[in-house]
Amino acid sequence: MKFLQSTSFGSLLGALLLSSCLSLQSEEQQAEAAEKAVMAKHDEFMAQMDQLYTLRQQLQRATLPDTTEAGRRRRALLRADAAMMGWMHQYRRPADTVAHEQVMAYFAAQEHKIDSVGRLMRNSIDSARLVLGTKAGNSSNSSTK
Repeated sequence: MKFLQSTSFGSLLGALLLSSCLSLQSEEQQAEAAEKAVMAKHDEFMAQMDQLYTLRQQLQRATLPDTTEAGRRRRALLRADAAMMGWMHQYRRPADTVAHEQVMAYFAAQEHKIDSVGRLMRNSIDSARLVLGTKAGNSSNSSTK
């Protein structure tokens, strides 16, 4: 009878441990998915960094009637570039010892920050194109010159 009781206890303990491990695995998967979502946005926005540079160069070379506006657009492009660099320098993957809730909160905050960087990039790119009178396809072709 003692053997049966200890086996039941062992089974219960094993089931609890397995449940705990599955829960950890699920939390790990959640954290991994959250990190992948943040990094996918980062990668998407990094792919636009060449556009920032190209448009800055075009604004500098262009002979536009409103040089003040061209200067504002160049500074906006520089701010977008600086925002991306700043985000990359402050980003730190949480240690494995950090509580799951804190990890998820960190990734949510990072996603919010990288979304802000993306909006700044899109707005500055769109405004620069408007001033230059170019369309999306034209500026990517000029970067290959």
